[in-house]
Amino acid sequence: MKKFLFAVYLLSAVSLYSQITPEIYIWKQNLNGITGYNGIPADVQQVFYSANFSYVKCTGIPSYTIGPWAMNPNLPTNQNWSFKIARYPAPDPTPAAAGNGQIGVLINGVVIFNGGDAMSYNNLNIWHRLAQYFEAVSFDTSGGHPSPQGAYHYHINMKKLYTQDSTQHSPLLGYMFDGYPVYGPYAYSNTNGTGGIRRMRSGYAKRNITVRTTLPDGTLLPSNQWGPPVSSQYPLGCFTEDYEPAAAGYDLDLHNGRNSVTPEYPGGTYAYFITIDSQGNPEYPYIIGPTYYGEVIAGNSGPGGGHIVISEPVTQYTPISGINSINEAAGFELSQNYPNPFNPETNIKFSINKPALTTLKVYDISGKEVSSLISENLIAGSYAVKFNGNSLSSGIYYYVLVSGDLKMTKKMMLVK
Repeated sequence: MKKFLFAVYLLSAVSLYSQITPEIYIWKQNLNGITGYNGIPADVQQVFYSANFSYVKCTGIPSYTIGPWAMNPNLPTNQNWSFKIARYPAPDPTPAAAGNGQIGVLINGVVIFNGGDAMSYNNLNIWHRLAQYFEAVSFDTSGGHPSPQGAYHYHINMKKLYTQDSTQHSPLLGYMFDGYPVYGPYAYSNTNGTGGIRRMRSGYAKRNITVRTTLPDGTLLPSNQWGPPVSSQYPLGCFTEDYEPAAAGYDLDLHNGRNSVTPEYPGGTYAYFITIDSQGNPEYPYIIGPTYYGEVIAGNSGPGGGHIVISEPVTQYTPISGINSINEAAGFELSQNYPNPFNPETNIKFSINKPALTTLKVYDISGKEVSSLISENLIAGSYAVKFNGNSLSSGIYYYVLVSGDLKMTKKMMLVK
């Protein structure tokens, strides 16, 4: 069957408000009052959207366990974030610096910081220290830690947010404040979505230096601006200026992204990717390079930022209860699961452990039922039901299995 990659229009109305696109539906909304660290409401509390923007309200606290933070006296607090994300981001011909403090937000409302620790050697603002080397001792098992202002954040790969799988395109993890998405480290080999899955390689390489007397662009510094010689105390790679653009063997640009097809954007988008080395260790620039790719929305970043007041008519997006939240149930599997592209004709495999009236239905992202595969009394055992999605548009869909007191929801991406 010939494949067509095109933008997903989930509802038929022509209004932009009717397009429930990833920057609206991807957020992990807390619909059940779940709390995280110190009893603080976890994940994302509310999502609103207009024709051009989505708005995300969150505490900055994830629902998974965080801490402890060795040698870090700071503790996470409720940040009462309110972020504004551009739905139609645009490249910036003069890219802005990805400065200190929050520069992006993950799907669970936790914020992203750049790779630095906001300090430089001898406070000269020349040799900028990387958090992975100078603060890693204070990272928890997920790779995050709190700032002096109580903002729990990540400089590197966030291990507890998602399950890393080298055989599948990494999930969409969040958005930078220029409106472009952030993905995990694995993506399609080719930018058109072909060629299999592999790890995205950083556009930077360590410089071949033993002394720190020049900048990456070749500028010779006066002796009072030299950095420390490369040593066990200051190994190569512990400062931003220890890196230069890679000459070969890279996938990502100097912002740490590329234009490519992704599962959520079958028509293509610019996207940032987490960078790790072949052993799974964080690799510079980790999440984003020194600059953004796109035009940055004002009011999200830096000291005092992240408390946007909504000043335009908006619609609140509330996930359909029982569909967007996944309830685990043993024995239910999909032949191909999200985020891999899903074949319009495939078998849905599941098993039940006792006789029961069993239903298996398919819903679109808005919660509309688009297919009822079965609804009948079944005996205990394993089953396979063929789903035909030829009449559906490409996009995100959910399978919902109900069998007695057993309920399970699975998400899939249908690409035709």
